[in-house]
Amino acid sequence: MYQPKSFQQDNVDEMKAMMKAYPLATLVTTGQHGTQANHIPLILKEVAAGEHVLWGHLAKANPLWQELDNSASVLVIFHGPNGYVSPNYYPTKQEHGKVVPTWNYVAVHVRGELAFIHEDEWKLEMLNKLTAQHESQQKDPWSVSDAPKAFTQSLLGAIVGFEIKVTAMEGKWKAGQNQPNKNRQGTIDGLSVSQNSADKKMAEVMAKMLKTN
Repeated sequence: MYQPKSFQQDNVDEMKAMMKAYPLATLVTTGQHGTQANHIPLILKEVAAGEHVLWGHLAKANPLWQELDNSASVLVIFHGPNGYVSPNYYPTKQEHGKVVPTWNYVAVHVRGELAFIHEDEWKLEMLNKLTAQHESQQKDPWSVSDAPKAFTQSLLGAIVGFEIKVTAMEGKWKAGQNQPNKNRQGTIDGLSVSQNSADKKMAEVMAKMLKTN
């Protein structure tokens, strides 16, 4: 992706935290039927110091697993907070009027090598981890074992698991770093009072970055 230096995110921990908070990713692949995009919740796992994999699954009815070879190169896009930025948020609008709208956003691009996995034991472990991650905030967390074993076993046969060995990770935090601080604060103020929850999240990201600037 186009990556101006001012928007580049080099903090791996920040990228990992965003991927965990926004796990529904876009898996981009190129196979015999051209370029495809599938939207899949993924789990990030650190298998060794600095080495990561992504775990996920897709419906067996999805032909993707038959179209790609193991170790195929793929791109995974994680979409974080984002929000429209009106020129009205900028104090400099009143000073010289040389302002235009833009869109602030957070994104992480992950490149890696994909391998499909068919073993039920692996798929069950993946589903347990995926469920535990997303049920953790529930008052009474549901687990895979809560469902009848025969029912779960039948569903395992209807999915294909996959693991992506991460080879590169790139983050972009487009949060007004190219604007003077008063415009950044004006944007934070404007997004904070929006009725859109995504705008409020973007304001939180910008406020954190401005504070540590």
